[in-house]
Amino acid sequence: MNHNKHIREYLALWAIPRMGSINSRKLIAYAQGIENVFKLSRKELLNIPGFGNQIVEDVLGKKHFDIADQELEFIEKYNIKITTYFDDDYPYRLKQSEDCPLLYFSKGQTIPNERKYLSIVGTRNATPRGVEFCDTLVHDLKQRGHDVTIVSGLAFGIDIAAHKAAVKENLPTIGVLAHGLEQIYPAKHRGTATKMLEKGAVISEFFSSMFPDKNNFIRRNRIIAGLSDATIVVESDIKGGSLITADIANSYSRDVFAVPGRLGDKYSLGTNNLIKTNRAALLESVDDIEYLLGWDKKDVPKQKQLFVQLSEEEEQLLKGFEEKEELNIDAICRLSGFTMAKVSAMLLNLEFSGVVKCLPGKIFVRT
Repeated sequence: MNHNKHIREYLALWAIPRMGSINSRKLIAYAQGIENVFKLSRKELLNIPGFGNQIVEDVLGKKHFDIADQELEFIEKYNIKITTYFDDDYPYRLKQSEDCPLLYFSKGQTIPNERKYLSIVGTRNATPRGVEFCDTLVHDLKQRGHDVTIVSGLAFGIDIAAHKAAVKENLPTIGVLAHGLEQIYPAKHRGTATKMLEKGAVISEFFSSMFPDKNNFIRRNRIIAGLSDATIVVESDIKGGSLITADIANSYSRDVFAVPGRLGDKYSLGTNNLIKTNRAALLESVDDIEYLLGWDKKDVPKQKQLFVQLSEEEEQLLKGFEEKEELNIDAICRLSGFTMAKVSAMLLNLEFSGVVKCLPGKIFVRT
């Protein structure tokens, strides 16, 4: 189940109020490991940039260890898995998001990096047209042979339609919850959630007893966006949670698609506005996804130059691909020893020359 011997410390740290994703990782880095976090003195903690008296008092307290112990009992009883940011199987797409959670709880299958991931979101008041679009899109993805996992929030409307379509097509689907795993909300979706566990999962960053509230839904939207190569908004009013998910996906430099609707239709106002303001690409069918994400095997690849003159630094950067075929930009920086800015510029030149190719999720391969 959970083999990390420091899982109690991770849980205690995640239970501290106001700690959050970025501060928790900053604290672990400063302490040179989770095992040293709770050995730091008040003076040492106050030396950490951004750590004031209140958060230091929280770290030095003991209440969060009581919460951690309660959670350990729950996860052992129900065989819940905990994945931390520092585990090898933490999804690399999610890890590229600055505010990704320190850890998450999951039930079901693991989240393999090699699959394709699409989040499908939208209004809770889905129309028959919206539900039909979800069914058709997921069916067509399966028919085209795409090894794709559907991500959504298990809410009423478009979310549950996307999950059900994936289950029907025997595709993995992940439900990201805005509450702890002690419950399924809405309860009506428990049956679908159970079926999802066979090939997919339900996950949450929240402790088991946490109830769904408005802020939790906004927080979970960043995980839906972060897990996915692209986010698809099927239907939305001019304001709605799915538009927040789209904005987060854009901030992560992920692709966003929106399904257009008739002018004046209430649940086309949001999607039409995303397209109008260039925050989403227009989505009519699976063809659009294949084209923009480079998933269409019939696409003609970029012409590779036969004689490309590479600099010594470019040769050094490319040596990293001898170790692993697919690398994200962080790994390339680590293997080459170059800065992020330098690597980004070099990769752009190499991509123009046809020497490397950028895959969904900002993963690079040598052509």
